[in-house]
Amino acid sequence: MDVGADEFEQSLPFLQELVAGADFVGLSMFSSVEGESNKYVAHSCNFFLFPTTFGILDSEFSFQASSVQFLNQYGFDYNKFLKNGIPYMNEEQEKKIKHSILRGNWRVRSSLDKDQIKVVIDKVTQWLDLAEEGDQMTLPGISGFQAFEVQLVLRQALPNIWTVLKEEGVIVKKVSQPHRWYLEHASCDQVTCWKEQILLSARGFSVFFQMLVKAQKPLVGHNMMTDLLHLHEKFFRPLPESYDQFKQNIHSLFPVLIDTKNVTKDIWKELRFPRVSNLSEVYEVLSSNLNPTKNSGPVIIHARQCKKYAETKCPHEAAYDAFLCGSVLLKVAHLLLQRVHGGAVHEPAFPQYLDVLAPYVNQVNLIRAGVPKINFSGPDYPSIRPPVLILTVKRWPGVSEHQVYREFQNLCKFDVRRFTRSQFLLLTNKFKDARSVLKEYRSHPTLQVSLYRYWRHSPNITCLLQVCSIVTTWSMIAFLLGRPSP
Repeated sequence: MDVGADEFEQSLPFLQELVAGADFVGLSMFSSVEGESNKYVAHSCNFFLFPTTFGILDSEFSFQASSVQFLNQYGFDYNKFLKNGIPYMNEEQEKKIKHSILRGNWRVRSSLDKDQIKVVIDKVTQWLDLAEEGDQMTLPGISGFQAFEVQLVLRQALPNIWTVLKEEGVIVKKVSQPHRWYLEHASCDQVTCWKEQILLSARGFSVFFQMLVKAQKPLVGHNMMTDLLHLHEKFFRPLPESYDQFKQNIHSLFPVLIDTKNVTKDIWKELRFPRVSNLSEVYEVLSSNLNPTKNSGPVIIHARQCKKYAETKCPHEAAYDAFLCGSVLLKVAHLLLQRVHGGAVHEPAFPQYLDVLAPYVNQVNLIRAGVPKINFSGPDYPSIRPPVLILTVKRWPGVSEHQVYREFQNLCKFDVRRFTRSQFLLLTNKFKDARSVLKEYRSHPTLQVSLYRYWRHSPNITCLLQVCSIVTTWSMIAFLLGRPSP
């Protein structure tokens, strides 16, 4: 189900009902089917988002060329989010815009620029010259909180008109000034209430985010660390400087997190499943005859509004990937439950699945980091990652990170980070790659690779040792010079 700005506000009551009745959520809400054993219905949604542009708020964002190419390859429709994207804001942005709206000192910018507003005012002014009291005109093609913005500007600029928002657009009516005063003070259209409506429309998807937070349902994702960073920054607050504060914030928002990447990566080691990495491949394996619990597992169906995915595979489309992720969770949980009980479990319910998933709750997978996963409800696990390597480059002036990456890419994959002008850190998640590079470049004339040691390689420590050496030398000289002659 695709949801853009035009459909979002009228969809909110339905979405709230789905979240309230769900067993767990992501962009796909999975709910047990009442009266049927181990059967779930998935409501999968694509939300097309575009940052709120209203008054003083004008966000900036950038595209990475490779990401654009990737999305083009899978048929992403850029028009949907550029032309009909649902606005959103975080709490800090909301406070600023609320303060401006309620104080009445906001200014038009971005959502409808000054030239557009001038055209609208000129059009209405020309009509007013010929109109009689009670006549009305329609401004079509303006919807959402932009319609509130237009009305606010018109009411401030023209004292003898009144405006209302209807399906066909903004209706402008010529009224007498006494009647205008009456309408302004009518209980159904008080200024404060009206401006609150503007703020509600400008908040957009953030309203749905707060629904998810309030519902406190298990939040499920696949390799979801980046998703959590975006959720925090875009809809909650700017990312904090403190790592621990970030963990606390996420845990307070979503007390139960389940990362299917973390779960499947762990159990894959014990099962004779083929080595697969991406979500689609994991789903295919668990849906195949390789899964011994395939026939006894949960039945998962698409909701009536989401039948597209019952007939078509849409990899990397948000709602489809969310459906795969939720399905993987249920299939893996059923597999774990069967193993715990040593056989078939009669009519398993989702709380039983949550019980067997308990060891994985709030454990979110990390790629090429110091620790294999983040524990959002306690201290992190000790590192089991391969050691960091340091590359020292000789006789290659001006070498870049990309050039270093290309040097090693045929042997193995490393993340490359510049350390000093002639040194680079090499990071991998495979011990065999670290061993291979150390062996291959042991006697290389230009590229020297060794294990990174903080006390040996850190510029701060090196500088400190140099200072200490100088101080010690001068202290010794001063001591010798200060000694009396024999």
